[in-house]
Amino acid sequence: MTSRDSLPPTETLTADEAASEHARLGEEIAGHDRRYYQDDAPTVSDADYDALRRRYEAIEAQFPELRGIDSLSQKVGAAPSAKFAKVRHRVPMLSLGNAFADEDVEEFVARIRRFLGLPVDEPIALTAEPKIDGLSCSLRYESGVFMQAATRGDGFEGEDVTANVRTIAEIPQRLAGDDVPDIFEVRGEVYMGHADFAALNARQEAAGKPLFANPRNAAAGSLRQLDPKITESRPLKFFAYAWGEVSDAGLPADTQFGVIEAFARWGLPTNPLTVLCTSAEELLAHYRRIGEGRASLGYDIDGVVYKVDSLALQQRLGFVSRSPRWAIAHKFPAEKAVTKLERIEIQVGRTGALTPVAKLTPITVGGVVVANASLHNEDYIRGIGGKGEPIRGGIDIREGDWVTIQRAGDVIPQVVDVVLERRPAEAKPYAFPTLCPACGSHAVREEGEVVRRCTGGLICPAQAVERIRHFVARDAFDIEGLGEKQVQAFHDWGLVKQPADIFTLEARDSAPGALTRLKNREGWGDTSTKNLFAAIETRRRVPVNRFLYALGIRHVGETNAKRLMRHFATIEALRETALAAIMPGAEHPKGNEPWAEIVGIEGIGAVVAEAVVDFFQEPNNQAALAALLEYVTPEPMEAVSAASAVAGKTVVFTGALEKMTRDEAKAMAERLGAKVAGSVSKKTDYVVAGTDAGSKLAKARDLGVGVLTEDEWLALAGAG
Repeated sequence: MTSRDSLPPTETLTADEAASEHARLGEEIAGHDRRYYQDDAPTVSDADYDALRRRYEAIEAQFPELRGIDSLSQKVGAAPSAKFAKVRHRVPMLSLGNAFADEDVEEFVARIRRFLGLPVDEPIALTAEPKIDGLSCSLRYESGVFMQAATRGDGFEGEDVTANVRTIAEIPQRLAGDDVPDIFEVRGEVYMGHADFAALNARQEAAGKPLFANPRNAAAGSLRQLDPKITESRPLKFFAYAWGEVSDAGLPADTQFGVIEAFARWGLPTNPLTVLCTSAEELLAHYRRIGEGRASLGYDIDGVVYKVDSLALQQRLGFVSRSPRWAIAHKFPAEKAVTKLERIEIQVGRTGALTPVAKLTPITVGGVVVANASLHNEDYIRGIGGKGEPIRGGIDIREGDWVTIQRAGDVIPQVVDVVLERRPAEAKPYAFPTLCPACGSHAVREEGEVVRRCTGGLICPAQAVERIRHFVARDAFDIEGLGEKQVQAFHDWGLVKQPADIFTLEARDSAPGALTRLKNREGWGDTSTKNLFAAIETRRRVPVNRFLYALGIRHVGETNAKRLMRHFATIEALRETALAAIMPGAEHPKGNEPWAEIVGIEGIGAVVAEAVVDFFQEPNNQAALAALLEYVTPEPMEAVSAASAVAGKTVVFTGALEKMTRDEAKAMAERLGAKVAGSVSKKTDYVVAGTDAGSKLAKARDLGVGVLTEDEWLALAGAG
């Protein structure tokens, strides 16, 4: 695609360039996730979103120290809507990695072989099934009886839509068969067929109501109705393809395909186009067959999903970040159309980044009405690539231009080209603003960066509101009743300017002389005010990793917050180390010992370490943190496996292991509560040395660190 292919290859990026682009991508992707999963109002195309994800993951692959930044490698979807009761998934509903080319699929199969140590000529059974374009849903059955349904939400917590799902005729209220486990959670996709979608929109039009953009949005909107009678009037359908919690009796088969066959026996609808393959060539052949017949299916699909068939191998492969290693979604190519770019709007993000958004004359592409697209940055508008080279032949993008847009899936597209012969005579080159549209502060572009950022810092309302929204978000302090609208209102009213203000809100509200009590403000009452104050009170103690994540330190998402706090245990220890740290420079080429301690944590490289040190050494941040700690007590993280003999130990693996791959060894150590480090230091407890161990083994001996063979490690870990 033009926009992403024009960027410099990740292997040519410097560490600073990679960190900068990674942070910008993280902010952009997080916003798209929220608008797509939570608001049902996407503002970017599926193709554009996938391109953002691919670039993000490519940067992480090239710079492993960035992996997990802003938690996007761990996150799925967005937080559930406050309109519904919440359901905590006992087994997370994770998303899949994507493949876009034949080479991606071939690499997926090869990667599985490498991880498992399988020879090239050994067949691997894989299933291939259509990727339904609908809304993911989990159905809980107890003793074969349907009990509860929940949307995926953010993957860990969804919306309770039980009453609505009961109205879907294809979903059985009781499973047939004598091999149904006592507890079984079925995962699948709620969708709407093409004919039913057309009929629904015809009824909407006849009633003078807004039309749905596409079947996926119609299905999502129908399932998330507060009145089940409305859902019942909508023709929703369901395909089952996975499972969550299963009781001790276990699964009815030891393969993916076998379990799906059991689904059909039990009366659950399954997709007849699911097949077994034994090679990448067979997977690709099935992908092409499905693609050729896609238009005649009667429902929307946006690709084909491949899964390792053996459940035992799935268990060995495990997960990486937000996705299983044993599955991947092979997406279909994008679609294109031409429309008018009416104007360019600038949005200011939480980090002050100014992002241009194209406002388009609405047009239907593949059954979807689209009106917005990201324009990435000012260079992209000017027709300049990441290395300064021309893109689109050097043609700039102007307000009033007719542009080619591209989409894949069901959401809003990206601008990929300009129809120069249709350019209006009065169209002028777009002047990217040098002042922040939110606060009027200077917007500057640092050398080597493609993003222009507001310098307003604490005075910029766009950044202040977003910082507080981040602080109270579900994965941070998770304060019920403080959603986006409430945060904006409290900021506008001058009640909450920084996080500590949240915890003094009740005292200030009830103080003598308070001008307007919260319960008397628009949208509030006595009950809602009491509920909010109670919710705030319950958050005066939070896990220390969530506390750290909530601070909004650049490059410290959920994953890196966990990494840091598993190492330091307390905010005080992290703060003291960061304050004492000296970053590498002329006088200290390698920094000092506190710096080495931070940068040496597995997954925390120089870019993240520098952000952490900068944050804690900034006087304004010190003051804000001190104010917050007067009202909030960070609590220890939940132990991963306190009973393990290696829990809390720092382990370094070096050399080639024989009984498992390096990735499997690291994953096992982390499950047992050990900290896996990438370098040896005085704080290392064990070095596990395989064959051909080199400098790390030598350093361990120099420092007197305990050295274990692979067998000794397995025995100590209880796996020998």
